Amino acid sequence: MTAVRIILLLTCAFVTATLVSAIGAVGFVGLVIPHVTRMLSGPGHRRTIPLTFLIGAHFMILADVVSRTLIVHQVLPIGVVTALVGAPVFVALLYQNRKEHP
Repeated sequence: MTAVRIILLLTCAFVTATLVSAIGAVGFVGLVIPHVTRMLSGPGHRRTIPLTFLIGAHFMILADVVSRTLIVHQVLPIGVVTALVGAPVFVALLYQNRKEHP
């Protein structure tokens, strides 16, 4: 790895950590959903941006329903549900990107 790549990687890690610590794990959705949408719709922004809004909204509604119904008479924090789904997807995206750009 070159020095520029290391600096960029550390900067991205710092920005992501700051975002998640300030906003919570729900902000993590804003990092994962656009990448998933781009994989589904292709590289054009004309379709990607509206689909990102729709997929993100549907994902948050689904996460809310799961957080309210998973355990009877208790509500899980929505950040727990989004992290349980978002973290593996994010790791899969990183792994896929690593295979495409070694």
